[in-house]
Amino acid sequence: MENNLIRVLEGQYLDELTSELCDFSLEEQNAATEAQGVKPLASSDYVPIVGKSVTYVVACVIINDKNEVLMMQEAKESCAGKWYLPAGRMEPGETIMEAGAREVLEETGLKVDITTLLAVESAGGTWFRFVLTGRAVGGELKTPSQADHESIQAKWIGNLDELNLRANDIIPIIDLARNHKRRIPKDPSWHRDILPAKKAHYKNYLRVVVAIKNKTTNQVFILLSEKTAYHFPTVEIHPGRSIHSTLKKFMIELFGADLPQHRPHGVLTVEHHSTSSQANPTDGICLTLLVICRPSIESVSLIGKCIWHELNKELSARLAMTVAAKNSTLLLHVVR
Repeated sequence: MENNLIRVLEGQYLDELTSELCDFSLEEQNAATEAQGVKPLASSDYVPIVGKSVTYVVACVIINDKNEVLMMQEAKESCAGKWYLPAGRMEPGETIMEAGAREVLEETGLKVDITTLLAVESAGGTWFRFVLTGRAVGGELKTPSQADHESIQAKWIGNLDELNLRANDIIPIIDLARNHKRRIPKDPSWHRDILPAKKAHYKNYLRVVVAIKNKTTNQVFILLSEKTAYHFPTVEIHPGRSIHSTLKKFMIELFGADLPQHRPHGVLTVEHHSTSSQANPTDGICLTLLVICRPSIESVSLIGKCIWHELNKELSARLAMTVAAKNSTLLLHVVR
């Protein structure tokens, strides 16, 4: 399991059958809901299918050496003339990186090399936006003479106040990308370049790395599920709830109603690899989320089939550094 922890800290996928290791499936969540006399919000046989039952959006924040951001002017009738980041919905069979590169080319005329994810945003359990950054490697900026249904034109912009923005939701992620661009190379307070790991999933899953300290010894422990085989606790993402709501209900399943104070630190990995098979689609994702428990391990009880695993000193120190640094994981932004 320590090797698996190293893999997720380095942004790699885990070679395991997540569907068999899931600790709290949608069917089990619905059964718990019905036991309380409440009608479930979603069918137990829900399957994420791009363009039908789930929406994946990519947004690309490309910053040049002048600290300018690549922006495009909208052509859509509902927001024509306003400015936004190159962004759009993923198409069936696309990877996250393919979708990002396609949207930038279509809307700005530039070819880009995607270098890392910066954030994952979600609204409910069926809408996800993957924020990417990278560098321009070719092409030419689209001009008004090349306007089409994708966009009117594209420009490098230094001051966003000069533009009439389609929405202000992009301002925080542009600031994030600029800070990432300015970081010192190999700055330990920032996450390494993390690209989506190519791993196919039939459903949407949230895998949690729950970390806690022994305040006496200062050693770090991680939570392991004992179901089938040792693994990081995993829950199927509920399509009718926010990620935070899914996480809270799962934590209650593990710890009981007397939950220890905890907080999501950020995303460690994103696993996704879509296939074009209509008979057996794999449009699901698996997000690995680092969750920090604030109390000391001595005061926390478990009710689920889980154990605390003490990390070796080297890995304990590494995870402690990750926890201490604000930008050591991908930002998780949950829209309420």
